[in-house]
Amino acid sequence: MLLLLLLAPLFLRPPGAGGAQTPNATSEGCQIIHPPWEGGIRYRGLTRDQVKAINFLPVDYEIEYVCRGEREVVGPKVRKCLANGSWTDMDTPSRCVNRTPHSERRAVYIGALFPMSGGWPGGQACQPAVEMALEDVNSRRDILPDYELKLIHHDSKCDPGQATKYLYELLYNDPIKIILMPGCSSVSTLVAEAARMWNLIVLSYGSSSPALSNRQRFPTFFRTHPSATLHNPTRVKLFEKWGWKKIATIQQTTEVFTSTLDDLEERVKEAGIEITFRQSFFSDPAVPVKNLKRQDARIIVGLFYETEARKVFCEVYKERLFGKKYVWFLIGWYADNWFKIYDPSINCTVDEMTEAVEGHITTEIVMLNPANTRSISNMTSQEFVEKLTKRLKRHPEETGGFQEAPLAYDAIWALALALNKTSGGGGRSGVRLEDFNYNNQTITDQIYRAMNSSSFEGVSGHVVFDASGSRMAWTLIEQLQGGSYKKIGYYDSTKDDLSWSKTDKWIGGSPPADQTLVIKTFRFLSQKLFISVSVLSSLGIVLAVVCLSFNIYNSHVRYIQNSQPNLNNLTAVGCSLALAAVFPLGLDGYHIGRSQFPFVCQARLWLLGLGFSLGYGSMFTKIWWVHTVFTKKEEKKEWRKTLEPWKLYATVGLLVGMDVLTLAIWQIVDPLHRTIETFAKEEPKEDIDVSILPQLEHCSSKKMNTWLGIFYGYKGLLLLLGIFLAYETKSVSTEKINDHRAVGMAIYNVAVLCLITAPVTMILSSQQDAAFAFASLAIVFSSYITLVVLFVPKMRRLITRGEWQSEAQDTMKTGSSTNNNEEEKSRLLEKENRELEKIIAEKEERVSELRHQLQSRQQLRSRRHPPTPPDPSGGLPRGPPEPPDRLSCDGSRVHLLYK
Repeated sequence: MLLLLLLAPLFLRPPGAGGAQTPNATSEGCQIIHPPWEGGIRYRGLTRDQVKAINFLPVDYEIEYVCRGEREVVGPKVRKCLANGSWTDMDTPSRCVNRTPHSERRAVYIGALFPMSGGWPGGQACQPAVEMALEDVNSRRDILPDYELKLIHHDSKCDPGQATKYLYELLYNDPIKIILMPGCSSVSTLVAEAARMWNLIVLSYGSSSPALSNRQRFPTFFRTHPSATLHNPTRVKLFEKWGWKKIATIQQTTEVFTSTLDDLEERVKEAGIEITFRQSFFSDPAVPVKNLKRQDARIIVGLFYETEARKVFCEVYKERLFGKKYVWFLIGWYADNWFKIYDPSINCTVDEMTEAVEGHITTEIVMLNPANTRSISNMTSQEFVEKLTKRLKRHPEETGGFQEAPLAYDAIWALALALNKTSGGGGRSGVRLEDFNYNNQTITDQIYRAMNSSSFEGVSGHVVFDASGSRMAWTLIEQLQGGSYKKIGYYDSTKDDLSWSKTDKWIGGSPPADQTLVIKTFRFLSQKLFISVSVLSSLGIVLAVVCLSFNIYNSHVRYIQNSQPNLNNLTAVGCSLALAAVFPLGLDGYHIGRSQFPFVCQARLWLLGLGFSLGYGSMFTKIWWVHTVFTKKEEKKEWRKTLEPWKLYATVGLLVGMDVLTLAIWQIVDPLHRTIETFAKEEPKEDIDVSILPQLEHCSSKKMNTWLGIFYGYKGLLLLLGIFLAYETKSVSTEKINDHRAVGMAIYNVAVLCLITAPVTMILSSQQDAAFAFASLAIVFSSYITLVVLFVPKMRRLITRGEWQSEAQDTMKTGSSTNNNEEEKSRLLEKENRELEKIIAEKEERVSELRHQLQSRQQLRSRRHPPTPPDPSGGLPRGPPEPPDRLSCDGSRVHLLYK
């Protein structure tokens, strides 16, 4: 009565809503249908009077056909109301027919190999399940009504060698077997490869090797046990659910795990997920686990047997590869307490193992229908378990293959339905199964097509095969919570349907990231350092402006004029530009945006380049001219008499022009732009799953080293040449450039600072504070030294001696001109020396003429008076002696004396 009250809203119809008793689709459920002839319908939970009072049954309600007397149902025995308002299998009629005696049915034989012992003793439970399924199938009159399925089996011991022996016994001994049913992947591999030669279909109930999915190698193979690769769609679905894009794997080196992992790699690649690290081991997982730790693996898929799993997680505990940062995916067919079982091969305690495995995820093929609905055999999954348990001789937990038993049961039903379709069961024309032999490929092809199209509800769930002959099934997802496994969801890969219970729990409160969260942080220049140097640069610019103003204002003073003030002005301007370069040199992403960075890079280069060319170039020009003029040979002393300023300006212009040309070509061909230097990751002090990735901004170009080599090359030569010229001219004194010694001192300082700073800043380029400090302070100090050395002595001289006044003003005040200074005296002495040299030249010319006249007279006298023979005694010649000529120069006078 209570059930009727609950169903009343669906069953009761408004007046006038009646109609024919046909299964029309409505939103209220399904209409009641008529039973077959000589049969009836069993309504669960309803009395006959209650059924008469209703016209509709709710969705998911099941009815069962029953027949009178000795008759039996042929066709669907149970129908279910679907959501679209129709009943299941309405295209196949159900009839009540007379029961056929078993003696009149023809036998169809099945050859089976059950592993009752060995590596997987699954035959202990699977054989009783198969026998139970044969009883149920043979009792049905709607399935193979003219045939009876019979079983011939052997114990393969899960050994390919033993299986080979029994396989040939099955093939070469009568009767002919229409299908083979092996268990164990190794045995199934052997049987499936050989079966193609006998045109036999192979249907396995207990083989999970992915290699068996190879249709070219195993063309007639089917299995109700899903492939081990069926775990992979579930894993991929979970990766996508939790947003993981990077995973790592560790596997035991066996064929089943290797092929499973190869399949996983293809699937994750299609899903846009990357396997970043793949490790394998044979017996000792210590090194692979350490490698996983070293590679910062977070989401790890582990494929290994239960005994190896204990070894792996003992190493996991030692490496601390567990906790809120990590998730492990394992196979779900381990024993529930596998991590608590004593294992002498590991040296970890139960508590340590329990801590290491906490929170891991398992995926397991659903081998028993979780929904307690009736299958094609009219049994629920729970009824099947109860019925099978009664047939077993031992407790289910001690019976091998108990979990796989539903798969073996459904394998017989899949075979029966395929043979029924092939033989024309249900009123359709077909082939005679008794005509099958090992040379009859036609019947084999029809059985293959029928098997390939199988689709029914079994005790293990919905049975359907994919293109490779593998069973498509649901996957159970569990999580270890508090030391025990909890179901957190199911996944149906055929429909891509994830049923989630929302019972997953995470140590950190949420699923961890698939990798350490990397936070990119830029290393910016210290603002205290930048401000401090900027203040020094600003004061330096002010000093340069003061020096420039002083030089321009006093340009009429002779002392200033004799220092080549225009070149000094260029030096002050160059120092100002160089000091101004400090500001863009300290600008980075803290102050400016990414789009403004190239302009800052250009400003650094041009200001520093032009500042150096003007400042150092003007000083180099002075020292070069002094060296050129005052180190010439005596015959070229005329060069010292005149100094043409345009030559000095042209030299400075040449140096500046070379810089402008070089910088212009650089910026046109390979302009400077913003580049990022990345450093090693840094771990924060807090226990958070993040890493700091320091980055540093630079101004660079594609061929930066080439351009710097050119730029630094000729600048370095100028600096070295400047030092040499300054040293060579340290003792020279000239009126034309009266401050060349100060210029030499400034060149010494600038050259030393530049030659030291340039390589140091290149070495320290990754340390922004140190590089900026070296470069900027070198600019500041060299500019300060240059300005102080060149201009401060002039200021001091003019202020202390009062020489900032003009010559006219000085004459009016003192009555004398500025000839009293040393430069004027030197000029007058040089003028007097030139006049004396001119007089001496004239006198020497006159003396030469007189000497010529005297020689002429002596020749005339010797012709008139022959020479007296020499005195034999050796005395002096006869005659009066001639008075000699005497030429003497005394100061500015010349005397010619005759006797």
